[in-house]
Amino acid sequence: MPITSTLRDDHVRVITMDHPPVNALPVQGWYDVAAALDEAGRDPETHVVVLRAEGKGFNAGVDIKEMQNTEGFDALIGANKGCHAAFKAVYECAVPVIAAVNGFCVGGGVGLVGNADCVVASDDAFFGVPEVNQGALGAATHMARLVPQHLMRTLYFTARTIKAADLVQHGSVLEVVPRDQLDDTALALAAEIAAKDTRVIRAAKEALNGIDPTDVNKSYRFEQGFTMELNLMGVSDELRDTFAGTAKSQQSAGTEKGNK
Repeated sequence: MPITSTLRDDHVRVITMDHPPVNALPVQGWYDVAAALDEAGRDPETHVVVLRAEGKGFNAGVDIKEMQNTEGFDALIGANKGCHAAFKAVYECAVPVIAAVNGFCVGGGVGLVGNADCVVASDDAFFGVPEVNQGALGAATHMARLVPQHLMRTLYFTARTIKAADLVQHGSVLEVVPRDQLDDTALALAAEIAAKDTRVIRAAKEALNGIDPTDVNKSYRFEQGFTMELNLMGVSDELRDTFAGTAKSQQSAGTEKGNK
């Protein structure tokens, strides 16, 4: 199971992603993240969630190899809907979600973290949205919650990454600590929140979402519409083939010729 959920005695629920080698989640993995968060929010014994990962990095986005080795657009549509469900579940979780970020956090990982309520990171953590390299769009909505607008655009157009330490000055990352202190730091923050009256904290989460200036669910779906356009044009398959070492775009082209 790539996603596990454990409720501690202090009412902190720890949800862990563990899908080697790089936590690039397959379609079902995104739905599993969403299900774990939804379950956490419904459980009155859960006062706060820590979302963390095992392995080399926090999250490498969608499993592009799964997408390129699946015929047609089923995996693409599944990934789009799965990511939307997972990001939405973080944002709408009835209790605060703390993201504990280690190593790389790119693509879909930024979607998770951008929708979290609090972020702590290890000193080797970095963030990026390399979607343009794979012929996709998305997670600009969430990167814009981590950095100012013009920096977000530069990171998006160039597919550059930014260190967690550089996000502290923007206030989006609360604290950067050595890797071996990350879990303890996240759990200490979680315990501080969990000690409050959960009825008040749950009301506060709903209230803060209600005054948010951006509807993150709608804006992300808007971005995804352009991803679908790029896929219909064949651009995305070409770029994903380069990344994954597959030949799906050639197969699609062959099918089109055969149908003429």
